[in-house]
Amino acid sequence: MIRSSRTDAVVTIELNRADKRNALNADMLSGLSEAFGEAVDGGARAIVLAGRGPVFSAGADLSGPVYDLGFLDSLMALMEKIESVPVPVLAAVNGAAIGAGLQLAMAADLRVLTSGTQVAIPAAKLGVAVDEWTIRRLVTLVGAGQARNILLGCETLSAERGLELGFTNRIGDLAAAQAWAAEISELAPLTLAHYKLVLNAEAREEPAPERIAAMQRCWTSEDMKEARAARAAKRKPVFHGR
Repeated sequence: MIRSSRTDAVVTIELNRADKRNALNADMLSGLSEAFGEAVDGGARAIVLAGRGPVFSAGADLSGPVYDLGFLDSLMALMEKIESVPVPVLAAVNGAAIGAGLQLAMAADLRVLTSGTQVAIPAAKLGVAVDEWTIRRLVTLVGAGQARNILLGCETLSAERGLELGFTNRIGDLAAAQAWAAEISELAPLTLAHYKLVLNAEAREEPAPERIAAMQRCWTSEDMKEARAARAAKRKPVFHGR
């Protein structure tokens, strides 16, 4: 489900589940974590994260055990690992990055999106919630107003609008991301590692216990169960706030 390749000092890690639109399950999270560890241990100076097929990732695989808090914990641990590796990570995003797929792209240091790509976090439509790191990171990348649109309004963001806001660093395909990564891999590694630590420090502020509890309450709520039932019945969910 995960494919890694190397060209000189650049390692490309690809989500390789195109038949499922690269929807994330527990095995993929584990494979990604292992692939990032191997890339760093192998001396990579830059890493490109991409998705094979027409979309980067459609998000969590809702047909699997993704509603368990254990899956959420694994996803959060993976995002922290991607963010904390000491080399620059570039996300090459094509087609769409939804929910957990967008969270992976946000954990990267730089994002290269193909023209027309759409990103979104539709958690409020599913009766679940994203973690506080994701919210903080989104505010940093797109601004508080646009973050509210994406989170509270479940709006999508285009690659082009993202470029205006600073979410998208460049418009281009996987080859463009790999070429940029090759340039970056020739820069001073210690300088880049220092920059990453400073740039990422704010989003890692420890959330208050009551805010953690509020997020977890969503994942165990009746509303979440209603959303699952509605999805199975192909109808619109009716939420009651419990």
